Amino acid sequence: MALVEYKKALLKFSTVETFSAGVELFGGEVKSLRDKLGSLDGARVVVRGGEAFIVGMTIPPYQPANTPKDYDPERPRRLLLEKKEIAHLAVEESKKGLTIIPLEVYTAGRLVKARIAIVRGKGKSDRREDLKKRDASRETERVLKNR
Repeated sequence: MALVEYKKALLKFSTVETFSAGVELFGGEVKSLRDKLGSLDGARVVVRGGEAFIVGMTIPPYQPANTPKDYDPERPRRLLLEKKEIAHLAVEESKKGLTIIPLEVYTAGRLVKARIAIVRGKGKSDRREDLKKRDASRETERVLKNR
């Protein structure tokens, strides 16, 4: 079940490869995500020191009155991946034109996981083509439905 999604990701980027990773969170952050609070807009994944982190993901406090004063809603959150996957992400991150973004945060049983993707940015013409294709498919669906 998706808790938070980056809805504009498919419009802005074309995916090269996707991964699933666990996310290291505090208890209040998990509760906040289960209430569908949080945002992935502008978030990305960075690999530093043999570890992967989500940077820019915002999770507001679950209960603002009971939250510690030093709580940072945009703190980097560590991703739980295998060493081989982290090494692969580090190599791909260093390539020109590629970046790593989180697509969604979801639950798998009682665990909270993130679906991350290695992506390449789309140009304006690519975006326009995608929008034209989407509009054309909607129009054909409408015509077929009204028959």
